[in-house]
Amino acid sequence: MGRVYGLHIMTKFTPTITRFAPSPSGFLHLGHAYSACFAWRQAQIVGGRFLLRIDDLDASRSRPAYEAALMEDLAWLGLTWPAPVRRQSQVLDRYRRALEALSDSGLLYPCFCTRKAIQREIAKAPQAP
Repeated sequence: MGRVYGLHIMTKFTPTITRFAPSPSGFLHLGHAYSACFAWRQAQIVGGRFLLRIDDLDASRSRPAYEAALMEDLAWLGLTWPAPVRRQSQVLDRYRRALEALSDSGLLYPCFCTRKAIQREIAKAPQAP
């Protein structure tokens, strides 16, 4: 018999993988440190793996110095992760292929919203039913 996790019943062991994906656009702050520690600890509890993924798609703000500082701070906190660290910018071809597959399946649609319009919708979200 499998274990029940939420509404999903697992019938065989599925290794747990958690990840922390900071953007190297600034130094690690308390909220990010907490998230990283939480994800790392969850992986440890169930014998899973904790991955570090660098979300470096914002080329205008990402800096190697921030990335180095993030890794140093995480290591200081006692967190470990397998090498090599994946960077989002290194897997853009994978994302392009996924988008092409979705487009070929007719599952994409154009959005002509401006950032300002999207921000207005987000601001109205607390009043949504």
